[in-house]
Amino acid sequence: QVNQLASDAGFNGLNLLAGDNLKLSFNEKGSSSLNVTGTAITAANLGLSAVGTTDFQENGAIAKVMTAISSASSQLKAQASSLGSNLAVVQNRQDFTKQIINVLDTGAANLTNADLNEEAANSQALSTRNSLGISALALANQAQQGVLQLLR
Repeated sequence: QVNQLASDAGFNGLNLLAGDNLKLSFNEKGSSSLNVTGTAITAANLGLSAVGTTDFQENGAIAKVMTAISSASSQLKAQASSLGSNLAVVQNRQDFTKQIINVLDTGAANLTNADLNEEAANSQALSTRNSLGISALALANQAQQGVLQLLR
């Protein structure tokens, strides 16, 4: 049953419990990534052999089976811990990406929902400033021309 459970744990052709590896890229260039290493989980790899009725007749045989089960349990806990820490990294990245998306959506909404009257007033103020600047330069130039004519 251990072999069957491990072989049924695949998704999209990838099975981390069959020893497959998974590379998760966090950006479009692939420079930020996470490599998840799978482990082949089989009864033989876990040290579990077929248990017969004679394995439970003597204390020594029972102790041997219990030791094998304890060892297999430790191996499974280590693999579960590794997968759990990888899951935490992926969830943190997912939360970060969701927050970035929300910020970008808010910024886009602010750009598209701008108050047209306010923007028109800002544009008119800039145009008036520009006209006043040109007028000031023209007046300064006329004053210089007047001084030059007086000196002639």
